[in-house]
Amino acid sequence: MTTDNNMEPLRSAEPSEDEDAPSLLDQMGGLSGLVSSTLPILVFVPANKAWGLVGAIVASLGLALAIFVWRIARKENVQPAVSGLVGVAICVAIAWLTGDVKGYFLYGIWMSLLYGVAFFASVLVRWPLVGVIWKGINGDGMRWRSVAPARKAYAYATVGWGIAFLARFFVQNWLYNADDTTSLWLARMLMGWPLTGVVTLYTVLMVRRAHSYLEPEAEEPGSGEPTAVELESPQQETKGHDH
Repeated sequence: MTTDNNMEPLRSAEPSEDEDAPSLLDQMGGLSGLVSSTLPILVFVPANKAWGLVGAIVASLGLALAIFVWRIARKENVQPAVSGLVGVAICVAIAWLTGDVKGYFLYGIWMSLLYGVAFFASVLVRWPLVGVIWKGINGDGMRWRSVAPARKAYAYATVGWGIAFLARFFVQNWLYNADDTTSLWLARMLMGWPLTGVVTLYTVLMVRRAHSYLEPEAEEPGSGEPTAVELESPQQETKGHDH
């Protein structure tokens, strides 16, 4: 889903604590990317009240397209804009087919359930998705799975995302079935990038903890206790002088 240039921040995320959070934020398009991804959702329900379903579809899809063009013109990371445009297109298509404004939220509701189940299932089979995705993007291999504390840290991060996704599903699905479109719209906004930001910060902490367990166990030569070779070398030099 991302180009090599867009994955570069994640590759350099682990070595420096100062780079962790900004790299994740950059990967999601920065603060402007997070905010702009919510704008098509923000206008949909008010536009529906003002101009009806067709007007809401035009406003939401038009705004997503404008954001896409704007990011291209500024030569910014367009991956969030592409994802946003595709997502909005799917949502407005469902709303159009169902003939109901709340149909706009169906795709996000059921995708949240799918993601939540996938994240929890990955923990149960001992392949926590946060570790798989993080290490896979960084090309570090899967050695972390053999280090129990590191695997647990990635599992905790994965559970955090699983809880967030399932919370979105249960809350928004309940509001959808209650036919409360306005509250559903508000829940979608509040459980969007604000919740994502909180879980991302938690993920950064867990990734740092996992990385600390993956540090080399042995000290570098000369940095710790003298080795057997170092202890023997003075005796060998003395024998050499005797001869």
